[in-house]
Amino acid sequence: MKRQDFRFFHRLRVRWAEVDMQKIVFNAHYLMYFDTAITDYWRALAMPYEEAMVQLGGDLYVKKASVEYHGSARFDDRLDVALKCARIGTSSMTFAGAIFRADELLITCELIYVFADPSSQTSRPVPDALRQVLTGFEAGEAMLQIKTGDWKALGGDASKVRTAVFVTEQGIPMEMEWDEADNTAVHAVAYNGLGQGIATGRLVKQAEGVGKIGRMAVHHALRGSGVGGEILQALMAVARQRGDSEVMLYAQRSAEGFYQHLGFVPRGEPFEEVGIPHIEMVKAP
Repeated sequence: MKRQDFRFFHRLRVRWAEVDMQKIVFNAHYLMYFDTAITDYWRALAMPYEEAMVQLGGDLYVKKASVEYHGSARFDDRLDVALKCARIGTSSMTFAGAIFRADELLITCELIYVFADPSSQTSRPVPDALRQVLTGFEAGEAMLQIKTGDWKALGGDASKVRTAVFVTEQGIPMEMEWDEADNTAVHAVAYNGLGQGIATGRLVKQAEGVGKIGRMAVHHALRGSGVGGEILQALMAVARQRGDSEVMLYAQRSAEGFYQHLGFVPRGEPFEEVGIPHIEMVKAP
């Protein structure tokens, strides 16, 4: 088994707590590494696991986990945990996994999951929607679809994401989340392979030739996966198309690094909005 057999990798670094007196990893930790990687595999599918399983009407249960040892990882090693969905049966799916130190193969595994009713834990056929997402991902297909449009077209899905992030998670009063700008803004919503809205943002006309991006919200399980950047780029493309010479935004200070990475620079002094520290940032589209 070689690195080129996989397209998904999860990177980790071996810690002291995971090694024995010989400074090699305890055998049981390798299954933990694969379990952690499976979580990131679902993130790569752009699917919040819990909501996805509710929509699909089931859940996944491990039926078999086997590990074969070819070498040992040591303290402070940087490891890549590779996974691929190797087979989808009627009600089960098989994942092949491998752990590499650079190009050196250390561990291989096989994980078999059964799709089942969560109350009775009796097996069910793997839903076609899930089958299509998995096969599409392994074939290299894009896992996101970004739609832009007005509030009438996208408001229902955008409001669900914004309510979850701003109102439920951050505690912003519901009446402060909605304003008249929603009716004139260009909205962007990211959808996964199940048609779930998982991220959103909007572009309003701040002044002549100036656009303002705001209400950027990403499902908590998918932050850091790149979906927020895709929403931002979609809105920047709209700003370019309509001739804006500048795009600005009010970034929460906790997200300032995210926007700097995408080329935005701070302007002015920090301030508070709805009780949350912000900084104005700007970029040419």
